[in-house]
Amino acid sequence: MSRIVGIDYGTKRSGIAATDILQIAVHGVDTVPTGTLWDWLEAYIKKEEVEKIVIGHPTHADGNAVSFMNQIIGLERKIKKTYPHIVVVLHDEAFSSVRAKQVILASGVGQKKRKDKSLVDKVAAILILQDYLRY
Repeated sequence: MSRIVGIDYGTKRSGIAATDILQIAVHGVDTVPTGTLWDWLEAYIKKEEVEKIVIGHPTHADGNAVSFMNQIIGLERKIKKTYPHIVVVLHDEAFSSVRAKQVILASGVGQKKRKDKSLVDKVAAILILQDYLRY
């Protein structure tokens, strides 16, 4: 089997999570500057067998698309064109960053670590991928 990668795409940073090869457990992999996300994905795909990439589909509370949705669609198309064997799915991320902050707070992480935005992005990617797998 191969991995499923989850991405919490942001304008500055993107959190990345992945399953194990049996697709049972999800773990945080990295948080990267969004400008380097493509390079990171290429390196990861060369190193690991990836069958699917799940990208968080963000919307505003009223259901309208976020302003950077065109960048997410561009990433989706680029992955499909470059790696036609990899399935790309946009999955509703429904307040994943807010939920990630709640998870971090509940885990007892210290105040300084809770302010680490890269941790929030990584946990949000985990939540997006877990939600997708449950779906």
